[in-house]
Amino acid sequence: MAEAERIIGTPDTPDTPDTPDATGDGQERPDAEQERGPERPRGRRRIAVLFAVAMFAYLIDLVSKMIVVAKLEHNAPIEIIGDWLRFAAIRNAGAAFGFGEAFTVIFTVIAAAVIVVIARLARKLYSLPWAIALGLLLGGALGNLTDRIFRSPGVFKGAVVDFIAPKHFAVFNLADSAIVCGGILIVILSFRGLDPDGTVHKD
Repeated sequence: MAEAERIIGTPDTPDTPDTPDATGDGQERPDAEQERGPERPRGRRRIAVLFAVAMFAYLIDLVSKMIVVAKLEHNAPIEIIGDWLRFAAIRNAGAAFGFGEAFTVIFTVIAAAVIVVIARLARKLYSLPWAIALGLLLGGALGNLTDRIFRSPGVFKGAVVDFIAPKHFAVFNLADSAIVCGGILIVILSFRGLDPDGTVHKD
C-alpha cells in the first residue's frame, strides 16, 4: 500500500506566480492597482485644467466680440492709451493679425485640425504647464473658429472680429492673444525638456 502511494504520488499543485502583481486566477493583485491609482486622478485633473482654461479663454473672447459688435462696430475707435492703444472694430477674413485673407477656408480647416490634435493629446496629459498652454491654444482656436463658422459672409468663410489696435501693429482679438501666449509657453516648455506626459529629458 505504501509502495503504491509512493509510485502514484500526490497530485501536482499549480505553481505560485512569480510576478508580484498577479494572483493564481490570472488577475492583478489589488496592491498593484493601488500603485497605479494615483496616476489616473492626476491625469484627469490635468485634463480638467486644460478644458477649464480653454473654456475661460473662449468665453472672454466670445463676450468681448459680442460687446464690440454691439457697441463699437460702425462707430469711432476708442482711445485707451492715447494713440498707442485703441479699440477699433474690424472684420478679418485672414489668419491671426490679419495675414492671408485669401485663405479663409484653409485657416478654418487648420483651426479645426488643431482642436482635434489637442483633444487627442489630452489623453496622455500629465503636466500642468502643458495643460495651461494647450488650454490657451484650444480656447483661442475655438474662439476664431466660431467666427469663421457663424459670421458673414458664410459658413467656413466668416470674418473674425478684431478690435485691439496697438500703434504700428496689426489689429487682433483675445483669441489671437490666447493662441500666441499658448504657443510661447509651449516653446518654453520644449526648451526646458518638459513633455506633455510630465517626463523631463535633457538633450
